[in-house]
This record gives sequence, C-alpha cells and structure tokens, in this order.
Amino acid sequence: MSLIATDIRVSLGRKEILHAVSVEARAGEITAIVGPNGSGKTTLMRSLTGELPSRGRIALNGRDIARMSPEELAQRRGVLPQAAALSFPFTVAEVVRIGVEARGERAEALVPAALAAVDLPGFSGRLYQELSGGEQQRVQLARVLAQVWQPVDADGPRWLMLDEPVSSLDIAHQLTVMRLAADYAQAGGGVVAIMHDLNLTALFAQKLVLMSGGRVLCQGRPGEVLTDDSLSLAYGCRLRVNAVPDSGIWVLPHAAA
Repeated sequence: MSLIATDIRVSLGRKEILHAVSVEARAGEITAIVGPNGSGKTTLMRSLTGELPSRGRIALNGRDIARMSPEELAQRRGVLPQAAALSFPFTVAEVVRIGVEARGERAEALVPAALAAVDLPGFSGRLYQELSGGEQQRVQLARVLAQVWQPVDADGPRWLMLDEPVSSLDIAHQLTVMRLAADYAQAGGGVVAIMHDLNLTALFAQKLVLMSGGRVLCQGRPGEVLTDDSLSLAYGCRLRVNAVPDSGIWVLPHAAA
C-alpha cells in the first residue's frame, strides 16, 4: 500500500506554486520531504492530506482522496500541522481526545498511552497554554497519534502526516519523536514528514523527496538524494556531505535505535 501523487499542481491566484509534482510514499517506511524555505513542502503536504485543492491525482492506499469523505480521510491519516493555536484553556487530555475516533472507555485509555508515547506521562490535567512550545508540539503529536493509533487495521495501513514534527524540540525529544515515527512505520503504517534537519533525516528516513522552487529535484534513498551537487543546487549555498567543517566540531546523534 502506498500514497501516490501524480502531476500535482497548486496555484495561488495566477501563480502556480507546485509544478507537476509526482511522489510516492510506501507504508512501512518514513518518507521525508526536505528542501529550503518556500520550496513548496507544506503546500505539497496539505495537498497530500486533502486539505488544499490541487490538480492531478492523489491516491491513498489505492483510493482517490478526492472521492473520500472527511470522515474516511480521518480514519486513514492523522495530520500534524506546523503550528496549532488554541483560543480556549483546554487541558492536555482534552486536546488529545480531539484525535480519538471513538469516545468513552477506549478514548480514556488512549489518552495516557498517547501521552506516554511522546514522553509526557502525567500531563493529562495540565493546561495546554501553560506548557512550553516543545511540550505543546508533543501534545499535538499525541493527538494525531491517538487518531490513527493502530498502524494497520482491516482496511490497510494508516498514515502519520507530520509537518516539521521536531522543530521545537531538544535533541533527546527529537530522537523520541523520530523513534516513535520509525516504530509506527516498522509496524506497517506509513509516515510522511517534512524535515529541516538533514542529519536527523538521514538517520531515520528510508526515502527522501528533495524540493526546490515548487518542484521535485530528486527523490530516492538518502544516499541517492543527499549529495553535494543536489543539496547545493536546492539550497543555493555550498554544502558538502560527510565532510568535517573547518571548525572541526559538529554534534550529531549517532543512533536511530
């Protein structure tokens, strides 16, 4: 099963933002979308999730998402946006419950399980607005995870669609979130994530989609995409892969497990 986008075009007024973008993400893998600011990553993600109208065809597990109801889409994929603002003083548990498909006993059991998965045990009664930015981001991830808790059900794989899931997190919690995503994929679910940290991406993702200017420059395994030439072209600056900088100092996580 896979998520396949073919010849996707998105326009804002008369300006085309995405230009004939075609990508494929497979269940059982993490597919990372990378590229500079303004390259079209979030626009592509919003198209893939069905939030943004687009031309072309997007099929989720073989079904055209244009023919799926909001309820059907919600059953098959959970979406973590770049930012989520709440105007009312919700508790953490109330935020996580938003993502739960069913109510009652099952919902109550999922709340602490989802919070434990993002390293926030015991936070259920806390007010969301009183948390740090990184804690809020993990609460939102718990909400999304609770929505598609089982990576695979009778109708096939479910999907985590994550827009910059580690942007506000320290290194330890970046690893926590990426391991969670890796576990979800290993259990048969699909993961599509917009990423900025190329080192973390190379550590966890099985496939990369490198974008620039609303187009896909290249896609494939990390070693095929993360090259001096392709990265320098995409980001518009000189980049070298696996070369120590002149300072002789760099700090990287060394294990995905």
